[in-house]
Amino acid sequence: MRLGGQSIAVAAVLTMVAAGAADAQRRKTPYYASIAAGEARMRSGPGKNYPTQWVYRRADMPIKVLDIYQDWRRVEDPDGTRGWLQVGLLSDRRTAFVGRDMVELRASPQSGAAVVWRAAPGVVGRLSRCNGAWCFFDVKGRGGYVEQARLWGVDPGETM
Repeated sequence: MRLGGQSIAVAAVLTMVAAGAADAQRRKTPYYASIAAGEARMRSGPGKNYPTQWVYRRADMPIKVLDIYQDWRRVEDPDGTRGWLQVGLLSDRRTAFVGRDMVELRASPQSGAAVVWRAAPGVVGRLSRCNGAWCFFDVKGRGGYVEQARLWGVDPGETM
């Protein structure tokens, strides 16, 4: 009987965790998220019966969620391409994309701070500590502060 009770308790915890992840993707649109899967198919409509428009093979790619329909999210990528992704392919992890120009990652959130790294256009990194003007941008363990306006995946003035 005890083993059955533990199994029920584990199942209940797993259900709560899954529900929490789903609830996190049900917030007011628009908002930023990232692609969690190593491969994600963007479709022309909210269902597997719609044709694939694009296949993403880059986990952590930032996307902007524009609309919600059941377990599907209408999204926009950094290039402006729009389509639908299943919610299970998305993560709440905040990431950003370096646009057309190289960015300098600085030791502190100031334009005069020492440059510790540079990131080329197309680089994706994880975001943290955004103060409305600067974000800490981490690319595979190499991080520094970048002006928010130079990144796609965070709004000007946004804090986190």
